[in-house]
Amino acid sequence: MMQMADIVKVLKEHRGDAIVVPGKSTRYWAAMTTHPELDVPLTPGSAMGGRAAFAFGLALAPPHRKVLLLDSEGDMVMGLNILPTIAEHAPQNFYHFVLDNECYATTGGQPVPNAKNIAYDVVARGAGYARTFAYDNLETFQINVERIMSGPGPVFVALKIVPEIENEPIGQRKRFVTRNPEQVRKDLWKALGIAG
Repeated sequence: MMQMADIVKVLKEHRGDAIVVPGKSTRYWAAMTTHPELDVPLTPGSAMGGRAAFAFGLALAPPHRKVLLLDSEGDMVMGLNILPTIAEHAPQNFYHFVLDNECYATTGGQPVPNAKNIAYDVVARGAGYARTFAYDNLETFQINVERIMSGPGPVFVALKIVPEIENEPIGQRKRFVTRNPEQVRKDLWKALGIAG
């Protein structure tokens, strides 16, 4: 299993000018990003189960720019129905990373159903993703990430990570998203040269 912070460092190095929906990794991504104007953090509770659909929509809008989604297996279980739609439309710029810690870490660590046995890369392949991968070792992931990112999407990458369980009440946790949704939209539109 890998540390989430290490995965974020690797992806940051290969990001380029991609739009990033950091999902579960927002706490690390916010501290490391070099292009916050291209980051689209979603409020944790409001996006549960919908991050993949949201990021897929972003990938359809500017098809010339890569979109990286750092999803979670909890989100994925709640939103499996989006996988066939993504596969059918086959956005060449969509890179879907699922950070799998086998539990709902933000709500106290309850286990995700069948967590030890489910192969999310196989599920994505069955839904029609052309390229799927799974890694539980950082060195192997680092060796392959450039090949993954240089090839066409849609790509699905399942990454096994160490759980970082949070037990503090949500209202008392440190906030990592410092911009409100309207500011995120304005920053992104400006970075993409969209009037509005």
